[in-house]
Amino acid sequence: MLPIDDRLPYGEEHQLFRETVRKLFARELLPNLDLWEHAGVVDRSFWLACGAEGLLCPQVPEQYGGLGLDYSYAAIVNEELWYAGSTAGLPLHTDVAVDYLIAYGSEEMKHKWLPKMVTGEAIIAIAMTEPGAGSDLQGIKTTARRDGDEYVLNGSKTYITNGQNADIVIVVAKTDATAGAKGISLILVEADRPGFARGRNLDKIGQHSADTSELFFEGVRVPVGNLIGNEGEGFGYLMSQLPQERLCVAIGAQAGAQRAFDEAVSFVFERKAFGRTVADFQNTKFVLAELATELQVGWAHIDWALQRHIEGKLDQYQGAAVKLWHTEMQWKMVDACLQLHGGAGYMNEYPIARLWRDARVQRIYGGTSEIMKVVVARSIAPDA
Repeated sequence: MLPIDDRLPYGEEHQLFRETVRKLFARELLPNLDLWEHAGVVDRSFWLACGAEGLLCPQVPEQYGGLGLDYSYAAIVNEELWYAGSTAGLPLHTDVAVDYLIAYGSEEMKHKWLPKMVTGEAIIAIAMTEPGAGSDLQGIKTTARRDGDEYVLNGSKTYITNGQNADIVIVVAKTDATAGAKGISLILVEADRPGFARGRNLDKIGQHSADTSELFFEGVRVPVGNLIGNEGEGFGYLMSQLPQERLCVAIGAQAGAQRAFDEAVSFVFERKAFGRTVADFQNTKFVLAELATELQVGWAHIDWALQRHIEGKLDQYQGAAVKLWHTEMQWKMVDACLQLHGGAGYMNEYPIARLWRDARVQRIYGGTSEIMKVVVARSIAPDA
């Protein structure tokens, strides 16, 4: 089970909030997991149910309809979601995208969209990746050309979480194609704008219920008021929000790893081979002991990073390190736990199969493990 007692970042109020999350998931999420996996998208009614219970964007200030809480409450939703075995796009909405509006959006933008994001009436996506640009955001081709009081957007994006459900999209675009990183801006695009189109819901190895789409922008016109922050400062905004995004991925990885371990323990103590349970074999005991130790270290590290982030001290290097370690650990964990299931682990009827599939992309999105190593290495140099 998820460890919840005596964890540094959490107190009594957090435990009450966690109980609310668990009750709602038991009622609205767990009975629909398989249905949404086959549909390739989570029903909007679930978003509205989460909004009604305060699970969406709890860090939004009260004047914009939120609870005004710190990030630790969003972390609880993330933990419980991954432990439940779901990859619904709530963390992208709550942990990643909303803070761009909170930190850099105009007052008009905040009053218009934040209350709807809190209730689940408006689902958000953030469109960074393109067919020819992934980790290297400076290589994007999507443009936003100023034309009087409007921006005109042209380009395409791919692998966009919440792409099918999104009502609004934060688009990373070039407002000055000659200025490199200083020519990148963030622009909010409403999904009902002429020229905006969704492509297919992409067929992925895992995370099937997390709708992931291609998005197309052909002469999409938006008012200049849809600019998030200042023109040309989008790259800096993206970099400043990366520690939280990468912590978000790491939290999901740790919770997913815990669920995989718990599934393996349950299986090996029930499954019999050669007249005894699989748990009786020394190899099984040693494997579980190693995995349990890694989980213990992982939870201590997650709580350290989460507390540091709440205090505003988690920097880009630490954020990269936490994502690197936990996503690599998660992959090791789910693979070892599937192995302990034997042939049953390869059957989709067992939760471990879904946990294994869903974990693979964790080492890719939010910055690949290889990029995380590059970032961490920068902090090691004597003049860093």
